[in-house]
Amino acid sequence: MGNGKVYFVGAGPGDSGLITLKGRTLIEAADVILYDRLVNSRLLEHAKASCEFVYCGKLPDRHYMRQSEINALLIEKGLKGLKVVRLKGGDPSVFGRVGEEAAAVSEHGIPYEMVPGITSGIAAPLYAGLPVTHRDFASSFAVVTAHDKSGKPEMNWEGLAKGVQTLVFYMGIKNLGYICEQLMKHGKSPLVPAMAIQWGTWGRQRSVKGTLQNIREKITEHQIKNPAIIVIGDIVSFRQNSWFEEKPLIGLNIMAVKSCEEEQIPVEALREQGAEVVEWPKWKSAETVPDDALLGRIACFDSLLFTSSASLRRFFSRLAALKIDVREMRGRLYASDQHVKAALEERGFEAFLQTEMPVSGSCLLIGSREAVQNYPHSGCEVLITHDRVIDSRFTSIIKREIDEFPIDIVLFSNRTCVELFVNEAETVGLHPEKTAARLQAFCLTEEAGERAAAVGFQRVHAVNDRDRLPDVIKEINRTAEFVCQS
Repeated sequence: MGNGKVYFVGAGPGDSGLITLKGRTLIEAADVILYDRLVNSRLLEHAKASCEFVYCGKLPDRHYMRQSEINALLIEKGLKGLKVVRLKGGDPSVFGRVGEEAAAVSEHGIPYEMVPGITSGIAAPLYAGLPVTHRDFASSFAVVTAHDKSGKPEMNWEGLAKGVQTLVFYMGIKNLGYICEQLMKHGKSPLVPAMAIQWGTWGRQRSVKGTLQNIREKITEHQIKNPAIIVIGDIVSFRQNSWFEEKPLIGLNIMAVKSCEEEQIPVEALREQGAEVVEWPKWKSAETVPDDALLGRIACFDSLLFTSSASLRRFFSRLAALKIDVREMRGRLYASDQHVKAALEERGFEAFLQTEMPVSGSCLLIGSREAVQNYPHSGCEVLITHDRVIDSRFTSIIKREIDEFPIDIVLFSNRTCVELFVNEAETVGLHPEKTAARLQAFCLTEEAGERAAAVGFQRVHAVNDRDRLPDVIKEINRTAEFVCQS
């Protein structure tokens, strides 16, 4: 087998929308992805179902994988002829040890490419309302690593203090006292503005301002920890507010429970308002052997009921493969919801909702194995298009994320989602009873709300209009904050 290829890809600073188009394309084509802690796991959702995920995360107090082990794995996968993506937070060339990893694969004759990413030293200040340059404040900036186990990083302090107008320090919380001391010792005024930004561009971003002489105390007071960017310079005085941190749901960590891969939940609207949203479980489709004999009798059915857009696509794809003319479908087409109805209409068909379907006449129910089991189909024949299974690759990822950042709100779109939570939540480290007692539940149907209350959720909010969900959460969250302050 010939050598594969390794792609060193910058994932951007955290916001999953900040990856490059080339980076996303490579993720989609990858056979294996080695990713770091500061990579947003939502990027992995673009990978194909067969792609292997390898976590290479590093915490201040422990490493899941040593650098030598990462190098060895890149070599092993490359020599197997695989397309390998080494996904690094920010830009791979900015304090990302990409040179060491590239040299390791190159020594074994494995070709590689490097794809730049947006570095957090520029992105985090922007999300905090602060450019690193401004014609009235700063025409130069420098990015500096402050990560040094000694606590006394060696660098040209005089050059930094006198020669650069904006200083951006990466991972500098631990050594901040020494950094400030050295800058003041070498000519920087103690009154120069400074700012620390934690988890820049994520929904958990927080920032605090101070001066060179008191920023360490400010950080301690507000419990700012790594990963954090520290900006020092007159440019900090330009910042009046943060357009990002002023979003109404910033700081909230929401779990959206999905009973199928096509669950209609306003996740993006919640993220747009600033919330971090974990979608769980992650679903994938497993192909089944199609019942071609049943499709050959397609003209016999008075009604055809589609339970999902995924089933709809597979149905028509199979008809085309069998060279069955769609005009042979003489029955009316029905959809389980508005989204499926719209998908049928986009194909040029007149479609109706399931509620309008007659109880008499021959019927064909089309959907995944799980979907057709949940439908009353007495008298209907069933065409199973695929199996829906939980994508186990994401289970450990989600567990690790919610261990580090506990969930504030659980979102259920229907009763099935509540049942799924009760039966499966322990796989990601959530005890159903304890979680129900602690968290708020937002339910998009009354039936889901009743079931959530029955299984132990003490704070249940029913939201009948899905589009209003972000506003409802915002108002309730504000009320909660007000009560706490009072």
